[in-house]
Amino acid sequence: MREKIDALTQNLSRTIVGKTDSIRLVLVALLGGGHALLEDVPGVGKTLLAKSLARSVDGKFQRLQCTPDLLPTDITGTNIWSPKSGEFSFLPGPIFANVLLADEINRATPRTQSALLEVMEEHQVTVDGVSRAVPTPFFVIATQNPIEYQGTFPLPEAQMDRFMLSLSLGYPSETEELQMLQNLADNIKIDDLRSCITLAEVAQLRQLCSQVRVETSLQKYILELVRATRQDEEISLGVSPRGTVSLQKATQALAFILGRDYAIPDDVKFLVPHVLCHRLIPRGGRSARSVVERLLRSVPIP
Repeated sequence: MREKIDALTQNLSRTIVGKTDSIRLVLVALLGGGHALLEDVPGVGKTLLAKSLARSVDGKFQRLQCTPDLLPTDITGTNIWSPKSGEFSFLPGPIFANVLLADEINRATPRTQSALLEVMEEHQVTVDGVSRAVPTPFFVIATQNPIEYQGTFPLPEAQMDRFMLSLSLGYPSETEELQMLQNLADNIKIDDLRSCITLAEVAQLRQLCSQVRVETSLQKYILELVRATRQDEEISLGVSPRGTVSLQKATQALAFILGRDYAIPDDVKFLVPHVLCHRLIPRGGRSARSVVERLLRSVPIP
C-alpha cells in the first residue's frame, strides 16, 4: 500500500507541478472519506487536479459547471416518462460519479447547493421519494473564487461543514512555472496519465487509514483546539462536532500517507488551518486563519 500511495502522488505531480502539500491534502480528504473545497483564483490548476485524480484512481469523473440557472435535478437526475414502456425511468445526473468536480459552486443558488447536502454526508440521493446510492468511493472537489463575489451565493455554514478540508493551490513559483512550460514542450498531457490504483484499493486504503492509532492525549489535544473555537471572543460561530471527527480522520489519513501507523501532534498542527478555518465565523472582519493560528499557539501541545 505504501507503493500505491507513492505512485498516486507521483502520478498527480506529473500534471500538478510543485504542489506537494496541496496534493497531499487532497489525498487526505480522499482517503479520510471526506470532500475538499478549493478556494483559489482561476487558472491555477483546480480542474486539472480533479481530472488527474480521477484518471489516477481509474474512477468515473464528472464536471458540474455551477451557474445561477442550474436546478437540483440537473445534479441528482430526474425521472423521465417513456411512452414506449408506459412508465417512468430514472435518468441519473452527474452526481453518480467517483470524482465530482463542482466548479464555482458558489455561483449556484442555495436551492441547488442544497442538492449536495444529502449525498456528501450519506452517499445517496433521494428523488421522488426513492433513495439511490452513488458509486463508491464518492469524492467531491468543489471550487470557488475567493476574489470575485459578484453574482455569487455564499455557501451556507451547513454546506461548508460538509467539506473535510479547504485548501488553496496558489500561484506557482518561478521554477515551477518554468517546469510547466517545459512540460508543454515535452507534450505531457492529462490523457497520458495512466491509472496507478484501483477503486477497490482506494476503499482498502480508507479502511487502513481508519486503523491508524490516535492516542488519548492527542484526542484531547484535538478536543481542546475545537472547543477553544467555541469559547473564543473573536469567533461568533465555532467548529461543530462534525469538524472534530473530520480533524481526527484527516489526522489519521495524513499519518498513513506519511508512512506511519500512529498520529503525532505535528499532523494535527499541519491540518488544523485547513480543517477548521472554513467551519468558523470570526467577528469584526478578522481573518479565520489568524484566529486559528493564535489558538494553535495558545493550546498546549501534548
